[in-house]
Parts: sequence; structure tokens; C-alpha cells
Amino acid sequence: MATKPIPMEGGLRDPLTGLANADDVHATLAAWQANAARRGSSTIIHAMMVSLQRIDTVNVAYGESAGDGALIETARRITHFADDELSAGGWIAARISGGNFLVASLERCSRERWQWLAEALADAVALPVKNIGGDGTARLWPRITLLRAEGETSGAILDRLAGAFAESFEGQARRIAWVNGVMPLHGRSNAQLEADLIAAIDRDEIEIVYQPQYAVEGDRLIGAEALARWQHGKLGLVGAATLFTLAERADHVAQLSRHLSEKALSEASSWPSSLRLSLNITPTDLASANFARDFLSMLGESGFSPDRLTLEITEQMLLADLDQVATTLEALKAQGVNLALDDFGAGFCNFRYLKVLPIDLLKLDRSMIDGILNDQRDLSVFRAILAMAQALDLSVLAEGVENEAQRDLIAREGCAYYQGFLRSKPMTAFEFAALG
Repeated sequence: MATKPIPMEGGLRDPLTGLANADDVHATLAAWQANAARRGSSTIIHAMMVSLQRIDTVNVAYGESAGDGALIETARRITHFADDELSAGGWIAARISGGNFLVASLERCSRERWQWLAEALADAVALPVKNIGGDGTARLWPRITLLRAEGETSGAILDRLAGAFAESFEGQARRIAWVNGVMPLHGRSNAQLEADLIAAIDRDEIEIVYQPQYAVEGDRLIGAEALARWQHGKLGLVGAATLFTLAERADHVAQLSRHLSEKALSEASSWPSSLRLSLNITPTDLASANFARDFLSMLGESGFSPDRLTLEITEQMLLADLDQVATTLEALKAQGVNLALDDFGAGFCNFRYLKVLPIDLLKLDRSMIDGILNDQRDLSVFRAILAMAQALDLSVLAEGVENEAQRDLIAREGCAYYQGFLRSKPMTAFEFAALG
């Protein structure tokens, strides 16, 4: 993850999604304002209300449990987006009611950037939600209202966002609207952003940062996960999720993925032989029948040893042709590459993946760690996953470990590896080389 969210002040979470609830939002926004008042300044809060269309249709077509699953998946996408994109300040993500979600941030940004982030989040939420009601697929149409507030109470912020929704979208096909109806005057079109990205790839302007990973026993550095970042000249920092959304629009996913892999392998080739590299691969990669052959050729040219490499895949990318995915992964595995199932526990969990695919490692989503210190149910789920992994001879890495108490608990329970802000944030190649 790219940044730490502001801790929830209210202490309760939405029981369905695990996000903050409305009480948490009021408490957290009030705490932000109180902290600013103590410094003698006012607080500028950027907020967006994400309202899902068609959620009632999902309930009717597949049943309420399927609708609940779609809401859980939406919450996962919102959290991962905020983790990736809101790197400059604190943030909170909440489910306010039904299909209505809120994202609020202390990040300093222009109206143009906040609108652009809303567009990217809308793209992420609108991706198909598969395995609904068994083997169904649903698309949820998000509409988002935006607000830049200074000195307003949390109640006023929520009321203005909710009140603007009906009048902003009634009879209109658009999906983004500002509360005051005023859009940025100098917006950058999607076509311009796509062109910017292609040029940035050509000019090698996409940066890779590394999230260090540690063995729980002895806190020994074992390697790092490579994460993409792009410092856009006008919009600021762009995280991996939005990078690949733009690349998909421009039909440049394969080029971006290969560019990042080549760069990371090149930078990691100078690491000590004891350190591993983890790379994320995309659905577009796995959909290519030639991916394993082409990737192994690139890996050979880099000189980086396959047994020091882990490729990370998410459940979301495994929902298409599982047989082809298994064939591709077996070819990589045969050459010594390790394979990790990323974000485990965050969305729909199909245990057939663990049966069919040659997985070596489960990476537990940070949502699996957040509540284990004070929620017995969360701890029981954590223990059950560790027991299952042990039975299947899989290693487990916990993401999002942020304090010593969490690290001590996962150590007592037998989790082997972790990453998170407790030890370090993502860092440049130069900084990681000094760490190692």
C-alpha cells in the first residue's frame, strides 16, 4: 500500500464491508478540524460520494447475498484505490448507507486532480464483478459527487454531497459532478492523459518504488515488492491502479507491464543474492498465450535468477480462463519462478484457485490484519487462513503491518513474512539498495 489512512476515530466499522461507518466519518473529520484549529489554521477537506447504480437490480437478479458481495468488492476497490493514490495526506473511506460510499482526504490537490481521481475511481468501480450468485457477472454504474470544503462540519459536508446528487444527475448520463456545479476550467482530457502516459513510457519517466518485505523471525529483510509511480507534470503523483487504467484505455497495458518488469529486474540485478523481488502481473499478461515464453526470455536476458523472483497475481485476474492461467503459471513455475496470490481475503475467495494453481505464497490483504488485535472474529479468521496455508504447504505474508503489536501477534500465530509501515514505506531503488 502507498500510504497509511488516518485511523478511524469512532471505533466501529461497517459490519458488511469493514470500512468506516457514518459515525467514524463524523468523528474523524471533527478530529481533522480540531487538529487544524490547534495549529491556528483551517482544514481543507476533499470529499467524494460514490453512489452505486444498479445495486438493487443485482439483488433482484441474484439475491441479496450477491448484492452484499458486490458491495464488499466495491469497498475493496475503493480501499485499494485510496491506498494507491492518496499518498500525500491522511484519508478515510466509509460506507455511509446502502450503495453509498465516501472518500475524504486531507491531501493538498487541485480541483482538476480531485476530479481526475474521481474519474479513475469510477473506472475501477465499474469493472465487472464476477462470480455473482455463483457464476454471474454484474456491472455497477457509479456516480460521484465532489466537494472541496474548508471549515465546514462533517454533517454539512455529507448533507451537501447527498443533496447535490439528485439534482446533478437527474436525466443526465454523466457520472461526475461537483456540488456547486462548477467543473475545473482547464481539465485534461482522457485522450491527453493517454498520450502523456505513452510519452512517459518512451521517456522512461515511470518510476518504480520498492516496498520492503521482512521475515517475521528476526525482522530480517528478505526483499521488496516493486510498485509503479508516475509524477505527472500537472496532476501530481499517479499510482499504479490509475496508471494501468490509463494504459488499458490506450491499449498499452502489455507495453507498460513489460517496461516496468524490465526496469525492476534491471535495478534488482545489483541487489545481494539473499534478497528477492516481487512483481505484479496483469490480467492482460495472463490472457496472452505467449506470456510465459516472452517473460522467461526477458528474465533470462536480465540475468536475475528465477528462484529469487515472485510474481503476484490477484483473484480478480483469475476469473476468466482458469485452465489457460494454470498452464501459463505452470510454465513459469517449472523454471523456478515463485507465485503469490495477492490481496487474499479482500474479495471473493474461490478456493479452487488453491487447488488448481501452483501457488507458493498467500499475501493477506491488509483488511485481514486491521482488526486482529481487538476483534476475536478477525483473529479467528486469520488463524483459519494460517492453518489452511500450513495444510497446503503455502507460506503467508501479511500486508499492512503498522505497529509492533500486530507484528508480535502474527509472530505468535506463525505467519512467516510481512510488509508495512511498521518498518518502512515504499522507497526508491537507491534507498532500498542502502537498506539492503
